[in-house]
Amino acid sequence: MSDEAGAISVLIADDQRLLRAGFRVILGSEPGIDVVGEAADGQEAVEAARSLRPAVVLMDIRMPNMDGLEAAGVILTETDCRVLILTTFDSDEYVYAALRAGASGFLLKDAPREQLIAAVRSVAAGDALIDPSITRRLIQQFALATKPSSQDPRELESLTPRERDVLRLVAQGLTNAEIASRLTVEESTAKSHVGRILMKLHLRDRVQAVVLAYESGFVTPENRS
Repeated sequence: MSDEAGAISVLIADDQRLLRAGFRVILGSEPGIDVVGEAADGQEAVEAARSLRPAVVLMDIRMPNMDGLEAAGVILTETDCRVLILTTFDSDEYVYAALRAGASGFLLKDAPREQLIAAVRSVAAGDALIDPSITRRLIQQFALATKPSSQDPRELESLTPRERDVLRLVAQGLTNAEIASRLTVEESTAKSHVGRILMKLHLRDRVQAVVLAYESGFVTPENRS
């Protein structure tokens, strides 16, 4: 998933050539990040992801031939690439679809350079939902739009009481540092709890944990706190 030097390999998928060039300049100039390819539509993105196997795919939503959400679904099904959704449309309908498709992040195209770089590094490291200010609003909207089942998945029974507490906080969009502060533990301890939760529930990242928490009814808008 990384090149021989250990850099984070990135595929940029956007139908606007100038934007692709801009992202390439920003990311290509950053130590430890290697832009390995570009795609001008969803189908090209799928084919490039299959052949290049980048660590992270920067994926625009609105593209010809195959839109970014459909392409993300194929990529996440067929490869172990992580997808960071890029869009100019701060619209909840895209957020729901991106989360359900398994995207590891959702970032507006006009985000600052530093935020783009941080997002790529965060997603490559297995973290997700990287902008807390956006994250919590998105999670709230996602939760309100989700119709939970009446019972927890059986897998949740494997979690300890503390891990269930941590999952509730993850579902609120809290970072490891914020979880640690809330539970009065070290950040490394909170990170370990999150890691064990993902392992026990067979989840790829925190986004999948958020989706599971709400869709199962384990967390609802009424019991978030």
